[in-house]
Amino acid sequence: MLEIDVVIIGAGASGLMCAIEAGKRGRNTLVLDHANKAGKKILMSGGGRCNFTNYTVDASHYLSNNSHYCKSALSRYTQWDFIELVTRYQIPYHEREHGQLFCNDSAKDILNMLLNECARVEVKLKLSTSITEIIYKSGHYELKTTQGDISCKSLVVATGGLSIPKMGATPFGYKIAEQFNIPVLKTRAGLVPFTLQPADKDKFAELSGIAVKCTISNTRQQFTENLLFTHRGLSGPAVLQISSYWLSGEAVVIDLLPGVVLPSVLKTLRHQAEKRLLKTVLDEYLPKRLLGCLLPETMLNTVISNLSDQHISTVAEQIHQWTLRPNGTEGYRTAEVTLGGVNCDALSSKTMESKAQPGLYFIGEVVDVSGWLGGYNFQWAWSSGWCAGQFV
Repeated sequence: MLEIDVVIIGAGASGLMCAIEAGKRGRNTLVLDHANKAGKKILMSGGGRCNFTNYTVDASHYLSNNSHYCKSALSRYTQWDFIELVTRYQIPYHEREHGQLFCNDSAKDILNMLLNECARVEVKLKLSTSITEIIYKSGHYELKTTQGDISCKSLVVATGGLSIPKMGATPFGYKIAEQFNIPVLKTRAGLVPFTLQPADKDKFAELSGIAVKCTISNTRQQFTENLLFTHRGLSGPAVLQISSYWLSGEAVVIDLLPGVVLPSVLKTLRHQAEKRLLKTVLDEYLPKRLLGCLLPETMLNTVISNLSDQHISTVAEQIHQWTLRPNGTEGYRTAEVTLGGVNCDALSSKTMESKAQPGLYFIGEVVDVSGWLGGYNFQWAWSSGWCAGQFV
């Protein structure tokens, strides 16, 4: 049986980060992954450019049953620490809206950096390796794998969530938690497009490809970002963000003209005896096809000077308070993150170790900490991985 100090299950963002830090401390570290390549989700993220962190990171950008849990890790290994590593490797990057940082060239730059750091501290990687059994005895974990048996004192679960199963996502990490009686909170897809009710889908299918800026909200949260119509429903950053706060059966309210007070605009034009049609004025703000789906043709063809207060109120409500009840989401197939997971209350926020099971650690997406769109989930991976790496 191969004897190792630290075994990390999962060669993704958090697992590689933890391995680097454990290796720096002279720990004999092995990373196992059932995939044939390390960091597959890193490579596909950000459209292949990897949105690796954000200039503004704090606990308010995360969802968790324990809203305080992530604070310790995020404060001990910050976005600035990761940016310093990226800068040291001379990886060119740029800022997009809302402080999001992306590679100029390729996500491969980030993965290669992590793999180089692993090699520098003699971390071993075993890919295409599945674990068939985990046994705990005499203070050690014995792993039966398809590549032979391994014993370790510290076992780190960095298996990710259920999002994007075609990239190899499985519930394995949750099963390990359950094996050792560590509570797992119910999971669901987050940062995911909405599907529409059949009638709405038929109505809005022709708008596929149209993107507009909007403010989308429910009773708990709101985001001002782009909304994208697709042939299946609604996507774009605004929808992905609110989806993490959406519960099945709820409605969302969409303001298609944030920052514009449409009743004032229309009443001013009416006062000026404007002879243009309503649709001609609204065309300056929104795509024709979208207006045709939201408002009846007879109203769109009304001369502005003939609009009644009731007309203006109806138009404003449809555009500023378009209320929609999604049919559901596209699920884990296209979700960028998994909400829920290993209960933070069962883990140390300082070390990421189970409070009840010595030497067993959980980091990254498998834990009930999920970030907003914009590099926050990667930063949680870096921070949680770094923290565990100081103690394994």
